[in-house]
Amino acid sequence: QVQLVESGGGLVQAGGSLRLSCAASGSTFRFNAMGWYRQAPGKQRELVAAISSGGSKNYLDSVKGRFTISRDNGKNIVYLQMNSLKPEDTAVYYCNNRYARSTDYWGQGTQVTVSS
Repeated sequence: QVQLVESGGGLVQAGGSLRLSCAASGSTFRFNAMGWYRQAPGKQRELVAAISSGGSKNYLDSVKGRFTISRDNGKNIVYLQMNSLKPEDTAVYYCNNRYARSTDYWGQGTQVTVSS
């Protein structure tokens, strides 16, 4: 079973930056489209950014121009660089397969809190 370990979250002031990392186990990582998701209190989990096996990227409109997703297939790691953070970015952030379902395995996530 694939294991996903997210890290890099924390408390930051509005306008600040954080870089999230997700270490994934499994020999098929490089073939999978991956995504970063987030879930704020009382809200549904949403896909924030996705990256294909070939490096094509897609972003939620509200984070375009501020967040950048990248991957290192040699290390089985997916990154999310988050700049110009806003209080509404506060959430628990998760990484997973781009097409993961709520019933699939999810890691513990990493908390991002942006203060105003």
